[in-house]
Amino acid sequence: MDSILTVNKLTMDFGGLRALNSVDLQVGQDEIVALIGPNGAGKTTFFNCVTGIHRPTEGDISVSPPGGKIHRIDGVKIHKVTEMGMARTFQNIRLFPNMTVLENVMIGRHCRAEAGVLGAVLRDKRTKHEEEEIVSRSHEILVKIGLAGQVDDLAKNLPYGAQRRLEIARALATEPFLLLLDEPAAGMNPRETDELEELIVRIRDEEKISILMIEHDMRIVMSISDRIFVLDHGEKIAEGTAAKIRENPIVIKAYLGEDFNA
Repeated sequence: MDSILTVNKLTMDFGGLRALNSVDLQVGQDEIVALIGPNGAGKTTFFNCVTGIHRPTEGDISVSPPGGKIHRIDGVKIHKVTEMGMARTFQNIRLFPNMTVLENVMIGRHCRAEAGVLGAVLRDKRTKHEEEEIVSRSHEILVKIGLAGQVDDLAKNLPYGAQRRLEIARALATEPFLLLLDEPAAGMNPRETDELEELIVRIRDEEKISILMIEHDMRIVMSISDRIFVLDHGEKIAEGTAAKIRENPIVIKAYLGEDFNA
């Protein structure tokens, strides 16, 4: 299987604190990969390094879009990482609450726009066509995500689970080949979690987008992940299929607990 994300010996120091210590991880094309571990294990720091929020202390990160060339991205700015085809959501919802559902998705889509400031001012034919395309594509994404009936609603008025899906929709608007989800099921009720699980699998299967997710809900992790990586105190302590991870004594002791029954 071709690797679209390869992380080698990723190390991140904050002063005298080592948050990540020589972590390796790979995501293959059309895979759903989970990154799990206790609170403080370094999972979000890992995401922040991969997406350009933090510059790693050591190690290298490279991406290879399907059919494309390999690019080093460690130290690359956030907007450049997005332009390369990687998009993420956050543990805490970061929507524009006083903008509509459609407008939130359109904002994500604008990273693929070509019209500059001059085009926006002059409103030439090319710019208008591009704006029409942004609206049309945003509508298509909302249909697929199950929010077609709320396009004119303010984001802040959506139910919690719908806000989570809207974040994913905005990320999809950037046309990623790799989607990074930071605790997408956090705060969801069982019905919303079931809907999210179905959505993640559908994004992978229908849109051919690979998924890397941080998640504490072990039911969803064990159910849909092709492979799982486990962090503890900034170090990778295990990797493998769900069957291997649930039976790994090191993972059970560090995170899952002796009474875990997936």
